[in-house]
Amino acid sequence: MSEKTIVAMWSGPRNISTAMMRAFENRHDTGVWDEPFYAHYLESTGLDHPMRSAVIDAGETDPDRVIARCLTPPDRQNRHGNTPTLWFQKHMTVHMQPEIPLDWVAKTRNFFLIRRPEAVLASYHDRRANPSATDVGFERQGQLFDQMTRLQGTPPPVIDSDAVLAAPERILRALCARLSIPFDPAMLAWPPGPREDDGVWGSHWYGSVETSCNFSPPRPARPLPDHLTAIATACLPHYERLMAHSLH
Repeated sequence: MSEKTIVAMWSGPRNISTAMMRAFENRHDTGVWDEPFYAHYLESTGLDHPMRSAVIDAGETDPDRVIARCLTPPDRQNRHGNTPTLWFQKHMTVHMQPEIPLDWVAKTRNFFLIRRPEAVLASYHDRRANPSATDVGFERQGQLFDQMTRLQGTPPPVIDSDAVLAAPERILRALCARLSIPFDPAMLAWPPGPREDDGVWGSHWYGSVETSCNFSPPRPARPLPDHLTAIATACLPHYERLMAHSLH
């Protein structure tokens, strides 16, 4: 790739999104940005997330400035000592408030990462008790998928986390082909530990991925409390609609 390519991943929370960021970061041609709109999301909603003040202080709260940075790949070297030709962004769909313009994504190569609602809710509940349907963002993810389909004229690629964990090379090869970027075997394994490019919130949310060095097999579903089961049921149609577009 002679020109810089911008790849944006659109995920819900408590997915394998940070592991996917690790996979891209381990490529020798890539730099990464972790959850660019998180600071704006917390400031604009007033939500009390873990490390709220630290996230806002460390981030950019003006969405127009965030968008400008999303479209301006940095020239700094990546962790391999190379100047990246690929700029990977890990976005949380719940962070994209309705007032944020979306036309800029026509200039990026986008894909969606999805996960079964019951698995998302069980994992989220471990870190922040009693999540709502809005917290896990399935409806918002579907809305963004529809908007990007209209903007780009074709549905963005979708990958399911269980499929990635069950067959990482096959799914990542298919994803790279859809994004028109070369597959790099370095995406399949990475050194454990935190990263300089992790958001400041990593100390609360990234404990599992910091001990990882590859994609581990998918875990069996865990039972949910009744109130979370009802939320999972409400989220399921949004998940299944995107699942119909997923790479297998």
